Amino acid sequence: MGTADKFRYKLQTATVVEKLIALNVLIFILFFFAKTIAFLFQWPSDFLLEWFVFPKEPGEYILKPWSIITYSFLHSGIWHILSNMLILYYAGIYFLTYFSPKKLLTFYFMGVIIGALIYMLSYNLFPAFQGTGKSYLMGASAGVMAVLVGIATHVPNLKIRLLILGSIKFWYIAAFLVLLDVIQIPISNSGGHLAHLGGALFGYIYASQLGRGNDIAGGFEKAIGAFLSLFDSGKKNKSTMRTVYRKPAQSPTSTARATRFSKSEKQEKIDAILDKISKSGYDSLTKQEKDFLFQVSKEN
Repeated sequence: MGTADKFRYKLQTATVVEKLIALNVLIFILFFFAKTIAFLFQWPSDFLLEWFVFPKEPGEYILKPWSIITYSFLHSGIWHILSNMLILYYAGIYFLTYFSPKKLLTFYFMGVIIGALIYMLSYNLFPAFQGTGKSYLMGASAGVMAVLVGIATHVPNLKIRLLILGSIKFWYIAAFLVLLDVIQIPISNSGGHLAHLGGALFGYIYASQLGRGNDIAGGFEKAIGAFLSLFDSGKKNKSTMRTVYRKPAQSPTSTARATRFSKSEKQEKIDAILDKISKSGYDSLTKQEKDFLFQVSKEN
């Protein structure tokens, strides 16, 4: 298999989370390359960037309406993109255990949009920002927070193993990051933290409504169907993920297998399966493991 074939195969088998991360990293590299070109020719350093970041002024936004999406693919530095992509990767792994790839993109991009609108509204509403000069929003944090808080809301008692802290509930991690954003608003990057909270709020509301059987963003999901198809992981992956979330019936043996464990045993089994997904991907699971996860997701 040649290099081109390997790349094509990797692209076809990559999850929607991996594709989102790859796109963010690619754009990050391209824009820093553009900065190098600008430096060499002594052009304004942000000659290209300013067309894609999201402004606080509604009048300026009207001139570049695409910026409500494009800003989320821009990052100010290595730490900015690294932290966002790490959270997206780990939150995304657990998210795809319970939801479809298309649903993840709905959470992500709706979080991006809501975060931008909260940012603009805040800068034009709160007295603290009166007299502020030009201000722009960039980064995927609002979308990442929507995914993180969304899955934490759907399965709040799900535990994740951290290197130093050990097993900790997913919801505690999401709550800590939300609290961190609230605390940092008066300190620095106020607009960015407000956008993060906007994405988190959407993730919480949307996941809560899905739990009640209400898909409040279903119209948005259909409207961007053509765009979402760019992230299609192939028929095999889509079918697999739908099985976890929408499977209509369950065999008595697999149901008994999921319910006869004690609470601690069930959590240990979930942790083991999610660790396996993290290392080898969802397709590495056996049918019994997939059935077990499906049953647990119904109980939650």
